Amino acid sequence: MDKKQKDTTTLALSKLPGLPQRFIVLLAEEIAKVMVVRMPGLNLATSARRKKPKKVKKLLDPIFLDTSAIIDGRVFDIIHLGLLSGTFVITDSILRELKHIADSQDAVRRERGKRGLDKLAKLRKVRGVKMHILKEQYENNSGKLGEVDERIIKAAKEYRGKIITCDYNLDKKANIDNVIAVNLNELANVLKVLAVPGEALHIKVQHIGKEETQGVGYLDDGTMIVVEQGREVLGKSVDVVVSRVIQTSSGRILFAKQI
Repeated sequence: MDKKQKDTTTLALSKLPGLPQRFIVLLAEEIAKVMVVRMPGLNLATSARRKKPKKVKKLLDPIFLDTSAIIDGRVFDIIHLGLLSGTFVITDSILRELKHIADSQDAVRRERGKRGLDKLAKLRKVRGVKMHILKEQYENNSGKLGEVDERIIKAAKEYRGKIITCDYNLDKKANIDNVIAVNLNELANVLKVLAVPGEALHIKVQHIGKEETQGVGYLDDGTMIVVEQGREVLGKSVDVVVSRVIQTSSGRILFAKQI
């Protein structure tokens, strides 16, 4: 019971005849204690006023980096080019997952995890780049890795940010939850050089294709070109003309013939 309620009780008791003032004050205090215990609802208004709402720290244009994007590494090149601006946010669960990968017994996974942590450490020292480590509230201390996707989506939604990822499933989950997600693999495919049937190109045939007569070369952006009868010029640079283009889930494949 607050002071106002206590004063009201004291005033009511003071109207009783023949009671000393000190006795009235003591009696009012005891009544107040009993009422607080038996009728806690009387003090809810006071508690509500005293309890301050938890403030969410505002982040300027937050960009959440997913584990797959950090390990992939291309996002750091994009950042250094100045194509992304804002506050780059790394959640606590992402750091936990990276550490888990860096501690893996598998040599390849361990190296990828360490490389990701190293790139984050270097990014934090870059002048003009804002980076924020977001501490999360775990239901327990396990920090289960299976919950990482849900956590980064929840955080991006709460802070009205976007997610950078290479994970197809995370990309789709985020879109379902109305969170903007940029898939670096899709971005890379969009930026690849467009070639049309009849276009002439100059490439080096680097290795044999699926069929014995085929040779395979690549454009500067990594687009694969399958050259008919290319085995005959293996290791040489030749002029070819594009005969057809096939779109696959991993990108475009060009088929060409020697000129």
